[in-house]
Amino acid sequence: MEGGQPSADKTEFTECWRRSIQSPYIMRLALSAGIGGLLFGYDTGVISGALLYIRDDFEQVDKKTWLQETIVSMAVAGAILGAAFGGWMNDKLGRRKTLLMADVVFFLGAIVMAAAPAPWVILIGRILVGLGVGMASMTAPLYISEASPAKIRGALVSINSFLVTGGQFLSYLINLAFTRAPGTWRWMLGVAGVPALVQFILMLSLPESPRWLYRQSQEDKAKQILSKILLPNEVEEEIKLMHESIETEKAEEGLIGQNLGQKLKGALANEVIRRALYAGIIVQVTQQFVGINTVMYYSPTIVQFAGIASNSTALALSLVTSGLNAFGSILSMLFVDRFGRRKLMLVSMIGIIVCLVALSVIFNLAAHHSPTISNKDTLSFGANSTCQTYIKTPNFSSWNCMQCLQAECAFCSSSSGEFHPGACLASSKSVRGVCHEHHRVWFSQGCPSRIGILAVGLLGLYILAYSPGMGTVPWVLNSEIYPLRFRGLGGGIAAVFNWCSNLIVSESFLSMTKALGSSGTFLLFAGFSFLGLLAIYMLVPETKGLQFEEVEKLLQKGFRPFPFDKKKEDIKEKEDNKEKELKQQGVV
Repeated sequence: MEGGQPSADKTEFTECWRRSIQSPYIMRLALSAGIGGLLFGYDTGVISGALLYIRDDFEQVDKKTWLQETIVSMAVAGAILGAAFGGWMNDKLGRRKTLLMADVVFFLGAIVMAAAPAPWVILIGRILVGLGVGMASMTAPLYISEASPAKIRGALVSINSFLVTGGQFLSYLINLAFTRAPGTWRWMLGVAGVPALVQFILMLSLPESPRWLYRQSQEDKAKQILSKILLPNEVEEEIKLMHESIETEKAEEGLIGQNLGQKLKGALANEVIRRALYAGIIVQVTQQFVGINTVMYYSPTIVQFAGIASNSTALALSLVTSGLNAFGSILSMLFVDRFGRRKLMLVSMIGIIVCLVALSVIFNLAAHHSPTISNKDTLSFGANSTCQTYIKTPNFSSWNCMQCLQAECAFCSSSSGEFHPGACLASSKSVRGVCHEHHRVWFSQGCPSRIGILAVGLLGLYILAYSPGMGTVPWVLNSEIYPLRFRGLGGGIAAVFNWCSNLIVSESFLSMTKALGSSGTFLLFAGFSFLGLLAIYMLVPETKGLQFEEVEKLLQKGFRPFPFDKKKEDIKEKEDNKEKELKQQGVV
């Protein structure tokens, strides 16, 4: 789900370690810029835990599913704008200044969220941090890439990708640390400003990208910076390569035009680019429609769907899924160049589908075996506390906890145990307090279930299936499938599809669970995943070990998987045989 640059192989990591010892400045540069990835990951993860406590403080948020979704997804909407605006800033102002501005915007957003007196102010803060994330997520890997020695470029850029998942893990730790602190969610969201402030201070002492400086005709400054990064015998060679590369880029820009409209028209008219876009967009859209960011943004809420009511327990279990995601990103670095992009994605998709179907089954069983409602216990809380839908229903005697929650009420468990018949009460802050006063557990997101812990285990398996394959490979594929002159445009189009798909999924998840139930929602994601699996199998070629020119030739011929490749070979063989026969007959 994160990154945008190819992973490194094992030899690069060995070389990276050796060069970092010789020149610590290289690692300082990569880690300082990589904090942009940390901001990306932290913002993705922190809102999942903070939302639990925002619901507790603002009753309108607790009651309005669309408001919860909007609080989560506004950062994604801001990131779309930030990424688009950040591309222009990178070209005009440089990578370093863009990162500094991203830090300022992100820091302001964190302060606004922490001090928010009302939900609408939180929305403003979410948009601001989204703008910062969008700018940093595309600029940080670009800055590292352009200021790294060529031999270890992949390894250094992969630090940014690892810090994205590391930021998510850190956010769950921070969430857990503040569960009992006064202000809870305000601290969770406000702490996000600290890494932004740290990066701002560190970047002030770091140089601009030498490649950007060279393109701005500041050759002396570029050479001075390269002398700090490279070995003495490498500087002149790097300057020569940089000169040739930039001259080629300028020539290609003159060929396809400078403005976006001309470039887009040229891309769509080119059959090779269209085929590359089919593959690039499919993997980016599929990455989101397998439902991954429902787990990242709503992980504690999903754990509560499984029947674990405690906020702190839900956060602790969510920490496990986040840790598995970080572990999976390391596996991807090891396997993506060994097994190939296509195979890794197909295996990942099969695992995702199996886990989603299993989750659907688990949530369905939990719904049908939830505790029943005790009419006597319910009425003992008084008419004002009782769920009004429950009272007005003729067959309320057959109700269970799940039906109570579907009526937008809450389940107050029995004092004798969570799995015994309990009360169906109005879902309000005051009634929740009364339930807690009786030393009972309040369930408003999911019902008590003896098999709920299985759902948490399956979430972990789902992450392990997703992260090494669909988590990182779509970004790797998009970095190498487009010809050079269209690489920025093609990757940008695919990235926009990724962010927009992210927005659709994050904005609709809670509404889907309300309309379809948890079981139906995960089954729907399994259906989307199956369609994605078919699309990847049919349209996405293998690019492992191929030079960029070889990828272009592959796309020119057109990719056909088994068994369709056999048909193509049979047709060619028949055409060749027909031509031979005609030659023998003297017709040709």
